[in-house]
Amino acid sequence: MKIRAFVALCFLLAGTSLSARDGKARISGNVRDADGNPVELVAVQVKNTVTGTMTDEKGHYSLTVATGDSVTLLFSCLGYNKAERIIPTVAGDMRVNVQMNYMSLELGQVEVTAARINTTTLETLDANRMKILPDPSGGSIESLVVTQAGVASGNELSSQYSVRGGSYDENIVYVNGMEVFRPLLIRSGEQEGLSFINPGMTESVRFSAGGFEARYGDKMSSVLDITYKKPKTFEGSASASMLGAGAYVGSSEGRFTQVTGIRYKTNRSLLGTMDTRAEYNPVFVDFQTYLTWQPAARWEINFLGNVSSNNYRFVPHDRKTSYGTAADPRSFTLYFDGKERDRFDTLYGAMTLKYSLSDKTEIGLQASAFRTREEESYDITSWYWLEDVASGESGAATEALSLAYFHEHARNRLSATVAHAGLYGLSQLSSAHILKWGALVQRERIADKISEWESRDSAGYSLPQNGREVNVIANLFSDNRLESTRLSGYVQDAFKFRTARGMFTLVGGLRASYWDYSREALFSPRLSVGFVPTANQRLVFRLATGFYYQPPFYKELRVETVDANGNHVIRLNDKLKSQRSIHFIGGGDFSFPAAGRNFKLTTELYYKRLDNVNPYTVDNVKIRYYGENCAGGYIAGVDMKLFGDFVPGTDSWLNLSLMQSRQTIRGTTRAPMPNSQLYNLSLFFQDYFPGNRHVMLNLRGVLAGGFPVTVPRQGYEAGYHRTPPYRRVDTGVTYRLAGGESALMERGLFRRFKNIWLGMDFFNLFDINNTGSYYWITDIYGEQYAVPNYLTGRQVNFRISVDF
Repeated sequence: MKIRAFVALCFLLAGTSLSARDGKARISGNVRDADGNPVELVAVQVKNTVTGTMTDEKGHYSLTVATGDSVTLLFSCLGYNKAERIIPTVAGDMRVNVQMNYMSLELGQVEVTAARINTTTLETLDANRMKILPDPSGGSIESLVVTQAGVASGNELSSQYSVRGGSYDENIVYVNGMEVFRPLLIRSGEQEGLSFINPGMTESVRFSAGGFEARYGDKMSSVLDITYKKPKTFEGSASASMLGAGAYVGSSEGRFTQVTGIRYKTNRSLLGTMDTRAEYNPVFVDFQTYLTWQPAARWEINFLGNVSSNNYRFVPHDRKTSYGTAADPRSFTLYFDGKERDRFDTLYGAMTLKYSLSDKTEIGLQASAFRTREEESYDITSWYWLEDVASGESGAATEALSLAYFHEHARNRLSATVAHAGLYGLSQLSSAHILKWGALVQRERIADKISEWESRDSAGYSLPQNGREVNVIANLFSDNRLESTRLSGYVQDAFKFRTARGMFTLVGGLRASYWDYSREALFSPRLSVGFVPTANQRLVFRLATGFYYQPPFYKELRVETVDANGNHVIRLNDKLKSQRSIHFIGGGDFSFPAAGRNFKLTTELYYKRLDNVNPYTVDNVKIRYYGENCAGGYIAGVDMKLFGDFVPGTDSWLNLSLMQSRQTIRGTTRAPMPNSQLYNLSLFFQDYFPGNRHVMLNLRGVLAGGFPVTVPRQGYEAGYHRTPPYRRVDTGVTYRLAGGESALMERGLFRRFKNIWLGMDFFNLFDINNTGSYYWITDIYGEQYAVPNYLTGRQVNFRISVDF
């Protein structure tokens, strides 16, 4: 025993002697966060020297220093507080493990956390901001998405958005790994009910404005990836405002978790600020539940169910709109008779069965079904006159430009069922290498019956005139059914590697799909590269490219034709091919401190080459496609976002987007893309009252260029013009009545609650008239006038939210 101890001591002394003779020692260790998870990309530097390194995926680091004197190690990583370790004497090799804490502070009702390093095009958003965001839609995740760079919305009543000039139909939404759908007949923001995504049940939000991975489906613009909560303990929340109410409850018992929510929305008070005086009766209700169960250690079953009923009733009385310029003021007056009733009922169910082959390999079976029944009915007559208003001494109208009678009628019905089943898998081949794959079969069944027409009578003359016959100015009929099957699959590889210059993140994949209706097979390679230089961890560079096909869904297939009787009839174009967008994206992040606060500047340049384009026009939020692959073009631009602590202890950001687009239709007509804005400047700003962090101010503002619009049913061949700029400021004040350090939390009933917030919002603070669409009228001479349909005006909203 003594001999063994003597030998070990000799080896130890020899190692120390060799190290001392070399004058070098190795310091290594692991860096973990407060939860015990490894932290990668931590910069480890010897203070006052250029010696340094970065941690790997396991949080491990290693560097060589001189023996002898004391050494101070500095540990820094974006999003974490800096750490410092002093080693009094370096005598030989040693290990130094470090725990790094998140850089955050509790501020009233929000937790402010610095931005993390992002080496892919997928950005993580904070869903908790929905509690304080002034939102005219009544609370939706999409309202948070719209505050991001490159995202635009010209209608505060709608949850739909455009990304980098793309259409609303080019955005794909996933909830818990499966695609979700929305109604197809929606034509105006007033009709829109609740978004599918329940903010209270949401755990994480990830969003990409382009260059996304192959595992995400066949859309050309963006992906929104939502994950619902798996509660660890009992939790819940309830909220109410002038726009509706909602509540959710989550719990966990053993291997079972559930989170269930119900929402109610009515935007009657908001619609009452519009020019049309009417009886608005919108009622939107939504119920969702998400259940998870682990029958065994390696098995998990989860289920998501949704029932939604959106009802919109509208009885208009009259309207008066003043518009034009100071040199050419005009007045438009309408009197109505009739009503509109719309109903959109949807059901959605999704189930996933997961099995873990090992700690690093997982496979899963997924199945879902979506069912929608939609009805749109209106029969409205109106009498109007358009006047040229003089600003003379009398101030009276001097000339009637047009007097007419309108009759609009529709009985539209649509039912659709979309069901899919798929298999997916992932395998972590190493700590820096993950392989993912999936295959999917989707079955669709759609029945569409449309019957709508519009007649006009201008000064006693029916339009259009055709001898002694009286014709409607427009009509549309459809009685179509579609059944089809889609197949798709993907394989994707993601891995990280390091060189002396820095760390690279490489994500590459291939997506393939086939649709039996058009008999078209597609292959979409996609690639993204991220780079973090060793010399300056505050810089991150990203490149992404790929082919993004969008196979047509039902709306894109519809083509208007004229039958022998002059009626416009919809047929389905089975020759229509998928649109294609080739993405080229380059950009990066620069994180920097200023005035003792953290900031991050993100810049991305993009170019999208468009082929086989199916042109479309937009009226409010209704998209009408040509139904042909008759155009090509491009969209190019730059998105910039400055994120940081504009006010100490709060997160705010400023976006600036510049865009240029062009499409060529049938080789002759040149026009911009319908959802392209030349510029978009937006701001989300937070501040708090000095000395009272329980009171917070939130402001959201936007100044954006107008959208190109066309005369209805004529397309871009008849010309276009842009709507006026969209200008809007929404602000809110939120007071934390109970929670945190509030003394009320120790009193009686308040002890049962985690937080209580009271809020007051001012929507459209400056009461600016923004144009959502146009009301087109025609005089007896065939001259058309575009009267703006203004969106909502100033509105005050009160709200309360309780967490328990």
